[in-house]
Amino acid sequence: MDTGIENENGEWYNSVPRSGGVYDLVYAATSGADRGERLRAVTALGMSDDPRAVRPLMDLLDDADPEIRLSATTALGRLKSGRPVDSLIGRLRDTGEQTVTREQAAVALSAIRSTGALRGLREFVADESEDAALRSFAGSLLPGTGSV
Repeated sequence: MDTGIENENGEWYNSVPRSGGVYDLVYAATSGADRGERLRAVTALGMSDDPRAVRPLMDLLDDADPEIRLSATTALGRLKSGRPVDSLIGRLRDTGEQTVTREQAAVALSAIRSTGALRGLREFVADESEDAALRSFAGSLLPGTGSV
């Protein structure tokens, strides 16, 4: 009987999804001991186009390693999901964060382009208590400014 999931040898179990793929990347990104391996896994999650990668990447925005936070911010911008908007706005507004990560949060919000993401960028640009150079950079990413 052909069930549509059997391979040429009649073995269906080889086509059943295992724990591999995105789950292996999530494990490597969140639990890996090697920093280089973690960074590669975070980058791969961002390039995966898999919505299951969003939540673990959001969690990595609070990682102790600033390079992991930067990579997670970049990866979330690539995925363009609306779910991390509030977390990315938080990363953008975190004055204790590295400037490059804050800039990347603005880029990610611009890429997501949801109403909430663009509102967050506009509010950041209007906030005169924020760094002027960063506000200018974020403003250049907003639609209608000629840079996008």
